[in-house]
Amino acid sequence: MDYILLIVGLALLTVGADLLTKGCVGMAARFRVPEFIVGLTVMAVGTSMPELTVSTISAINGSSDMAIGNVTGSNLFNTLIILGICAIIRPMVFTRENVRRDIPLCIAASALLLVMALYIGSPAGIGRVEGIILFLMYIAFVVYSIRSAKKDAPDADAGTDDGKQSQSTMSWGRILLFIVVGLAGLIYGGNLCLNSATAIARAWGVSEAIIAITIVAAGTSLPELASSVAAIANGKLSLALGNVIGSNVANILLILGLSGSIKPLTMGGITPLDMWMVVGSAVLLLLSALAIGQRRITRFEGALYLAVYVGYVILLMK
Repeated sequence: MDYILLIVGLALLTVGADLLTKGCVGMAARFRVPEFIVGLTVMAVGTSMPELTVSTISAINGSSDMAIGNVTGSNLFNTLIILGICAIIRPMVFTRENVRRDIPLCIAASALLLVMALYIGSPAGIGRVEGIILFLMYIAFVVYSIRSAKKDAPDADAGTDDGKQSQSTMSWGRILLFIVVGLAGLIYGGNLCLNSATAIARAWGVSEAIIAITIVAAGTSLPELASSVAAIANGKLSLALGNVIGSNVANILLILGLSGSIKPLTMGGITPLDMWMVVGSAVLLLLSALAIGQRRITRFEGALYLAVYVGYVILLMK
């Protein structure tokens, strides 16, 4: 039954991702907002709902390993697996603002998590004060990103195939229907995949810490994967990139902020290596844009991202 539910969940994710992508593109055209910003905010928060659900419930139940491990593992999966797969399908192009503003903000959020979790909290972790600070910083991040995007609008959608803002005659009713139904499919499908995959992993005798960082993180990141691949298939490269970067920032600032505010989180079985990997993956993305791919992620780099993730998981299993 778990295997059947896993297949059903994947099907819901596929349909939900396609509907959400169409709805977000329509909204971007209606508001005349760059698609990247829609991906960074509406789409990123929507597809991060599974992480939010798992981490907050875990925090309430006192399972810090699951709450923190889900976020760190999801960020690694987002950057290394999702962007890796997307780049293999179609090389991804960065705008100047991605390199100068968006990716550095993602690195800053990752570094802040590292410092708070390892060097500020006593015991190590995210306390209520740190949680509130993270949540307020997320609000500031969204406001700053939207204001910056309005100034940089001419370059903000260079990641699309034609470099121009997509136009849409889609009605508001249809846009809202696509977004609501798409998110419902993503969330419910993600939960089905998460629960069935977790049950399968437990049957295999895998520890909770490993499950949180790998199986649970991958399960809750399936909406981001499905949405980003759907966006790439529709030629919306900036939407896919905004979804991943926005989800990574939302995972740290919003999800851990809310979770830590509800109940202090301790590191438990989450190691410094896991935290450093989150920072390292964000730095790798910036290096890829600056030094390796010259403002793009090539197919070779995409394969390299996948290899780094596989190596990390193998190291965890040891």
